[in-house]
Amino acid sequence: MKSLPPIGVISMSYARPFTQAHLPLFARMRAAGMDFCEILVPEPGELDPDEAGRAARNAGLFLTLAARVNAARDLASEDAGSHRAAVAYLRTCVDVARGCGAQIVGGPLYGAPLVFAARAPAPIEEAARAARIARVVAGLRTAGAYAAEQGVRLAVEPLNRFETDFCNTARQAVELVERVGSPGVGVMLDTFHMAMEEDDLPQAIRHAAPHLLHFQANENHRGFLGTGHLDWTAIARALADADYAGAITLEPFRRTD
Repeated sequence: MKSLPPIGVISMSYARPFTQAHLPLFARMRAAGMDFCEILVPEPGELDPDEAGRAARNAGLFLTLAARVNAARDLASEDAGSHRAAVAYLRTCVDVARGCGAQIVGGPLYGAPLVFAARAPAPIEEAARAARIARVVAGLRTAGAYAAEQGVRLAVEPLNRFETDFCNTARQAVELVERVGSPGVGVMLDTFHMAMEEDDLPQAIRHAAPHLLHFQANENHRGFLGTGHLDWTAIARALADADYAGAITLEPFRRTD
């Protein structure tokens, strides 16, 4: 009988920012049945990676990482400084992963943030779109090579159209990582975003299967699983069909309504 994928929870469900003071929460996560915690890549001064890794292991957990992009570190940007900063940031993410023992760094690594950068989408000419993709591919190749050297993998997450205008679907994420062509770069899927963008969630999972490194299981409204309208039986069957053995993160937001 196959073992089930490890199940974990994102640190944002407990606290944001997640700091040294919150490390005792790892024991609470483990007591709730979690196998790991997904933490945001800490900004300077928030959290010591080595200490976080030790605290997680002592609680019986492992860690995965979620990267944070912004307009100042944006692989898709026309601004050369922002592009370079994005490559440097992804290298830093890999170093943090090494420090805390994480093997996956996921998120919208390509940049192009909209709502989180207070930037509205705008029409883009085809030549400019192609150039933007080329910049992202080049940046991910560089960062992916470093990640592979360090035994870490970068997982590209498509977001919904309200959060980015660059990579919204599993198909687009697959096309992107195939262009990158690096063993250090794969795909991450999040059912919250998929619920808005995919015609068929199970089929999208199966399509991404050869490149799927990480998976976030989230309801359509970010509440607890089973309280929304997603078909979890079909999603679970698709993951099984894909022989997915990676980690599955629960990312419920703290709802008070």
